Amino acid sequence: MMDRENYNDLYAFMLVANEGSFTKAANKLGVAQSGISRTVRDLEVRLGVQLLTRTTRKLSLTQAGEQLYRTTQSSFQALDNGLSMLAHYRETPSGTVRINASQHAIDKVLLPKLAVFKQLYPEVRLELISESRFVDIIEEKFDAGVRLGGDVGEGMIAVRITPDIEMVVVATPEHLQRYGFPQTPKDLTEHPCIAYQFADGSLYLWEFWQDGKLIKHKPQAQWIFSDSYIEAAAARRGLGMAYVPEDLVAEDLEQGTLIRVLKRYSHRFAGLHLYYPHRNVSPALRMVIETLKMKYTD
Repeated sequence: MMDRENYNDLYAFMLVANEGSFTKAANKLGVAQSGISRTVRDLEVRLGVQLLTRTTRKLSLTQAGEQLYRTTQSSFQALDNGLSMLAHYRETPSGTVRINASQHAIDKVLLPKLAVFKQLYPEVRLELISESRFVDIIEEKFDAGVRLGGDVGEGMIAVRITPDIEMVVVATPEHLQRYGFPQTPKDLTEHPCIAYQFADGSLYLWEFWQDGKLIKHKPQAQWIFSDSYIEAAAARRGLGMAYVPEDLVAEDLEQGTLIRVLKRYSHRFAGLHLYYPHRNVSPALRMVIETLKMKYTD
């Protein structure tokens, strides 16, 4: 088996055979004619066969040379094709982009904005994986993740993709008729609530602004979920008050099927951010980033 450095010699031989001339092959490589002639002679010595028949007028391939020429020609052509394909991947958005996000982020942000990829970038495959827990996107082999701005881990590059998110407390009209309208966050202790549970089993504490201070309320809940969509669905069924992002219940508020309370105490989060571990991203992920960075109102 020949050493890998002899691939250069094989290429030189292929050029000589292709051009039918040491001089023409040497000119293409930018080397001396004597050098390429010596390269081919050394190759013949190592292989133990004569590859070329040399006369004063022309070069011709021996049977062994013809076989080697066909092999080198097809092999280097395959290599050229492979390198061209790499250039295609480098310059053209293609391949798979895996993004970890909540169902809320996928439904309200990623799907509406990235739907254009079907026409613009048909070679890009998008995997949008819904999780209610925080995941290590590097360990679990995601290209990017989506979190609220304050939850993005250190060392990650973060790009804002939504405006601030306002949280709302909502309930059905029937619920409010039965339990009354809370006037302050403290009044929530008199109401059955719907809670959000983290992966570690802890409950999310509802956050409000009161007298210039951020206060927290632990909901007294009979119903506990790990998805804001299900919280909103449970609230629609009259199972209690829910604390969810406003855009999840915008239609309900407009139609009056849910009523918002404690608006003056509302809290906002610093929007959703797409985050990823390094700046050397693929063209496909770059297009995802640029598309999601477009005006939040798009």
